[in-house]
Amino acid sequence: MPNPRKIDLQYLKGVGPKRAELLRKELGVATFHDLMTYYPFRYIDRSTIHHVTDINDDMPYIQLRGRFVSFGTNGEGAKLRLNALFADETGTIEMVWFNRARQVARQLHTGREYIVFGKPTEYRGHYNIVHPEVEEYSPQSQAPSQGHGLVGVYSLTERLITAHVTQRVIQRMIATLMDTEAARSLPNIMPASLMASRRLLPRAQAVRAMHMPRDVAELQQAQFTMKYEELFLLELNILRYMSNRGRKVGGHIFSRVGEHFNTFYREVLPYDLTGAQKRVLREMRADMGSGRQMNRLLQGDVGSGKTVVAFMTALLAVDNGYQACVMAPTEILANQHLETMIPWAERLGLSVALLTGSTRQSERTAIHGRLMDGTLNILVGTHALIEDNVQWARLGLAVIDEQHRFGVAQRAKLWEKAAVPPHVLVMTATPIPRTLAMTVYGDLDVSVIDELPPGRKPVTTVTRTDDQRERVNRFIGSQLREGHQVYIVYPLIEENEKLDLLAVEKGYEMVCDTFPSYRVAMVHGRMKPAEKDHQMELFASGKAHILVATTVIEVGVNVPNASVMVIENAERFGLSQLHQLRGRVGRGADRSYCVLMTRHDLKGSTRHRLDVMTQTTDGFLIAEEDLKLRGPGDLEGTMQSGMALNLKVAKLAQDGQIVQLARDDAERWLNNDPNLTSTEGRRLDHELQLIFNKTHDWSQIS
Repeated sequence: MPNPRKIDLQYLKGVGPKRAELLRKELGVATFHDLMTYYPFRYIDRSTIHHVTDINDDMPYIQLRGRFVSFGTNGEGAKLRLNALFADETGTIEMVWFNRARQVARQLHTGREYIVFGKPTEYRGHYNIVHPEVEEYSPQSQAPSQGHGLVGVYSLTERLITAHVTQRVIQRMIATLMDTEAARSLPNIMPASLMASRRLLPRAQAVRAMHMPRDVAELQQAQFTMKYEELFLLELNILRYMSNRGRKVGGHIFSRVGEHFNTFYREVLPYDLTGAQKRVLREMRADMGSGRQMNRLLQGDVGSGKTVVAFMTALLAVDNGYQACVMAPTEILANQHLETMIPWAERLGLSVALLTGSTRQSERTAIHGRLMDGTLNILVGTHALIEDNVQWARLGLAVIDEQHRFGVAQRAKLWEKAAVPPHVLVMTATPIPRTLAMTVYGDLDVSVIDELPPGRKPVTTVTRTDDQRERVNRFIGSQLREGHQVYIVYPLIEENEKLDLLAVEKGYEMVCDTFPSYRVAMVHGRMKPAEKDHQMELFASGKAHILVATTVIEVGVNVPNASVMVIENAERFGLSQLHQLRGRVGRGADRSYCVLMTRHDLKGSTRHRLDVMTQTTDGFLIAEEDLKLRGPGDLEGTMQSGMALNLKVAKLAQDGQIVQLARDDAERWLNNDPNLTSTEGRRLDHELQLIFNKTHDWSQIS
C-alpha cells in the first residue's frame, strides 16, 4: 500500500519538479500527504448562476454566465492592463486583468458564451471583477464550476499566483490526487470502536470530502471526522505526557504549615483572603504534600490577588526548609513583585532579593553567596535567574509569572538548579478559556481565582472618537484636579503614516501642551532600562501626574492613585490586551475609568470588539470573545510539552464540545491501554510519533 507521506509531490501528474519546489517553498507542501491535508479555508457554492443586477456588497464571490461585449488595453509593458465589458441579459460589468493581459486577450473572444467567477468590488460607483476565472460555457461540461456544488478555496501566495498556480490549478491537482491509489487506500487511524460510537467517516472518504464534498451534509460529517481525529490525537498526546510525568517525577514533600505561613496569615496579611484564594491555596498545599512534583497553572484576572497567593506558597517552601524563586518576563514586573513582597518579608524576618540583567556585579556576587549558604529565602528576578552560575542550596518552589513569555527550554533550566525538581507554580493574568487551557496548558493542573477582593470597583469603560477629544480632555483635567493620576497609551513609538497611528513621542508633546500645569512622564520599549525605570518611578511615586506610554505598561505597574486609562487607537489592540491595560486602573478605592479613543467609522468585528470592552469587565468572558475573534494566536506555541498545536481543521474557539469529547475518549482509551500496546494503540502511537516527535523530550518540563 503506497504511503502518501513518502511520495514526493513532483510525481503527481501535472506537477513536476519546478512546480513541486515552488509549492514546497510557498506552502510547505512537499508530499502527497501534505497536499491531501492542505484543506480549503472555505467553500463556495458554484451551483448558482447570478445575474449582474443581483450584485451587492454582501456577495464575497459570484458566478455569472454571459458574453464579452468588448476588450480594451491601457498602459504598456509590465503595466499593461486589460479591460473587458461582460454582459448577461440583465446588464453589464467590467472585468480587469493586470497580469498576463496579452495572453488573456488572445484566449477570450466576443460573442461566445462564458462562465466567469470572481469577487465583485466597487470602484467609483460601479462594480468590477479583477482577475476573474473564465471558462467557455458548454451545457455538456461537467466542470465543477458549472453548476456542480461546493468548491474549495485554498490559501495561495502572490508568488504562486504570479507563477500561474491559481485556485483552478490547485483544484485540478487535488482532483488528480484523489484518484490515486495512495488517496483511495488511505488507512484509518482511529480505533474501530470510536469510529462507530462517534459516527466517523472512513479516513479516505473524509479526506476526499474535505476537498470535493458531494453536498453540505457530507462536508459537515467530514469536518467533524477530521476535527475529532486531530483533537483526539492531541489530547491523547497531552494526557500521555501527564501520565508519564506523574509516574516519573517525584517532588519535595512539604508536610508542614509552619510559623511563617501562620504568622503571615494571622498578623501580616492586610485583608481577608477571598474564598477563591483560600481554595487555590488548599489545592497547592495538597499538591506539595503528595510526594509528586506540583505543576499548577494559576489563572486570575487582573487584580484578583495572585501575588499574595504566590508569596504564601513560597512561605510553605520556606517553612519546610527550602528556598523559592519568582521569575517574571520584565524588570518592571520583577520590581513590582519585589516591592510588594519586601514589607511582608521584613515583618516575618525573611530575606528577599532581586536579580535582573541590571543588577550590579557586586550585588550578584553577594546574592550567589546567600543562595548557596541558604540565607536567602526568596529570589525575585527575570531570565537572569536561569543563568548557569545561579545555584541554590535547596530550591523547592519556582513561581513563573506570565509564563507564556518564556520558552520551554528557558523554563527547563530551572530544573537543573536542584537534584529534585522544584514544585512549579505558573501564573497568568490573561484569562484563558477552558477549551484553550485544556490544550495549551493541558498537562498542568489548573487553579482559578475567579473572585475579586472586596472593595474593588469595576472600571467604567467608554468609547470616544476624535471629535470628542475636547470632552475627554476636560474629563482628564477634572480627575487631575481631584488629585488622581492618568495613563495615556499609544500603540507606536514613532509615527507611521501608512497606519495613521498617533505616535507616543508626538502624543507626549500634545499632552504636555494640553496639561501644562501637570508633570508628564513617558515610557516606551526603546528606552534604556535606567531611564525607563526613572520615568516609571516618577509616576509610581506621584511626582508625575500623567504617564504617556506604549504597551510596556501592560503588566507590572501598580499605582492605586491612577483613576483614568486612555487608550489611543483602541481599535488596533486585541481584546485581551485592552483588558490588561484597563487593569492598570481600578486598584484603589476610588471609581476608575477607561476611555477607548477610536475612529468614528468602525464596523464589523472591530466595533464588536470594543462593544465587548464597554459591556463587561469579566476577563474570562473577554478571553472567550478574543479567542472567537482572533483564534489561539501566540499561545499555540507555548504548550508545556513544547509542541505547537498545528491544527489544520479544528478551531478551539468554536469546537469546545469536540475538544471535550476527544479528551474524554482519550482518557478512557489510556485507562484501558496506558502504554498504547494494543494493536490499535500501536497504530495511534505511530501516528503520534509522526505528528509530535521532537528532538527534545519536554514532557518532563513544566
